[in-house]
Amino acid sequence: MHIYNTLTRRKEPFTPLVAGKVSMYVCGMTVYDYCHLGHARVMVAFDVITRYLRERGYDVNYVRNITDIDDKILKRADENGESITALTERMIAAMHEDEARLFVLPPSHEPRATGHIGDIVAMIETLIEKGFAYAADNGDVYYRVRKFADYGKLNNRQLDDMRSGARVEVDVHKEDPLDFVLWKAAKPEEAHWASPWGDGRPGWHIECSAMSTCCLGDTFDIHGGGPDLTFPHHENEIAQSEAATGKTYVNTWMHAGAVRVNQEKMSKSLGNFFTIRDVLAEHDPEVVRFLLVASHYRSAINYSVDSLTEARKSLTRLYTALEGVAFVTTTSSEPSAYRQRFTQVMDDDFNTPEALAVLFELAREVNRAKQENPDQAPKLAAELKRLGAILGLLQQVPQTFLKGTQQQGMPLSESEIETKIAQRIEAKANKDFAQADAIRDELAALGIILKDSREGTSWVLEAP
Repeated sequence: MHIYNTLTRRKEPFTPLVAGKVSMYVCGMTVYDYCHLGHARVMVAFDVITRYLRERGYDVNYVRNITDIDDKILKRADENGESITALTERMIAAMHEDEARLFVLPPSHEPRATGHIGDIVAMIETLIEKGFAYAADNGDVYYRVRKFADYGKLNNRQLDDMRSGARVEVDVHKEDPLDFVLWKAAKPEEAHWASPWGDGRPGWHIECSAMSTCCLGDTFDIHGGGPDLTFPHHENEIAQSEAATGKTYVNTWMHAGAVRVNQEKMSKSLGNFFTIRDVLAEHDPEVVRFLLVASHYRSAINYSVDSLTEARKSLTRLYTALEGVAFVTTTSSEPSAYRQRFTQVMDDDFNTPEALAVLFELAREVNRAKQENPDQAPKLAAELKRLGAILGLLQQVPQTFLKGTQQQGMPLSESEIETKIAQRIEAKANKDFAQADAIRDELAALGIILKDSREGTSWVLEAP
C-alpha cells in the first residue's frame, strides 16, 4: 500500500508503527454552526480510508476531535443568548445526524477540547520549560516560532517569506510577530479554566497537539484534515508536538481536496455556501456520498446540480444491476479478479475513481449473468455489494433506492403510482390497450418507468 504524504510531497509505502494496527487522527469540527459541504468532504474521505484499512485487516484506532471552545463559539453563543454548552451540544448532535445520513461510521474516539484542559496545560508547561514558549505580561502564552528549526517544513515555507508575504497580526506582547498563542487570558465573564498563568482558555492549535498525543502517543501513523488546515494549523501542531516530545509527531500527513460550487470557491459572501442538511433536504444522501467518493480524496470536487444528476445516474446503474437478484454469502477464501483489481487501485493512495470503475465493470457482468448465466448472478451481485460497502455504498435495498423513496419531490406518491398501475392492469384486462399505453406514457413522462414481468408490474424512478 502506498499513501501520498503531504510532508514529503510523494507517495510512500505505508508501514504502520505497530504491525497490524493503524493510529490515525483527523481534525474535526469546531461546533458553533451546522456542518457544511467541506466538512462532508473530510468526513466521507476519511470514512472510506478507515473502511478500507479495516478491510485490509488493520485494527484502526481512528480519533477525530471536537473543538468545543473557541472564539467563534463564544461569539455565536453570545449572539444566540445561550450558554456555550447548550450551543455546542446542539451542534454536536446535529453533526452526528449529518454524518449518519451520509453513512459515515463514528470514529473510534471523539475527544473534546474541554475534556483535555489538563493535558493542554501540561504540554504548554513543557514548552515553557524547554524554552519554546513564554508567558507574556497580559496573561497570554505564546510559542516561539523561530526557536523551532523545522518550522514551515509541512508547507515548504521559509520564515522570512512568511513575514514579508503575509498579513501578520501586530501584538505588542509578542517577542516576534510570527509567534502564535497557546493560552489566552480570559476576558471578563468569559468561559475560562485555571492555569499557572491565570484564568484563560487554550489556543486552537495546542488543542489538537494535546488530544492527539494523549489518545495515540507521541508519534502516530496518520494525521488528516481539510485542505485549509496545512497552514498554519498543522504546521503549528508539528512545531508544538515535536518541541514538547522531541520525537517525530506524525509519519504520514493526508489532506482532502476542496469543495467548489459551480467551479467557484464555496463562500458565504458569494451566496454559494451549503450546509450538509441544506443539501440532504433536496438530494438523496447516498447520491451526495457517491459524488464525494467519485473523485480522488486529494482532488477538488465540483458541487452542482449537474454533478449530482450524473452521480444519481451512475448510482442507479449499480443498483439496477443488483435489482431482482437473490444475494448469497460467498465462502471462497480466494479473492475474485474484481476484488484483486479493487484492492490494487485502492492500495494506490485510495484511488476511489478507479475502484468505482471496477464496480461498474462488475455491474455489467451481473447484468450479463442475469440473462446468460442466472446461477452466477447472485454470487457476482454479492461481490458488488461487498465492494460497494467498502466505499459506504450500495447497502440499501435496490428497489428502495430505485423508487427514489429518499428523494425529495417525488412526482407522485407510492400509493398514487400503485393506483395508476392497477388502472393500467384493468385497462389491459378490458383489452383497452390504448388506455394502458397512455397510463404507461403518462408515468414515463414523470420519470416513473414501469417494468412488466411474470410476477407482475414493478416501477422505478428514472434518474433525472
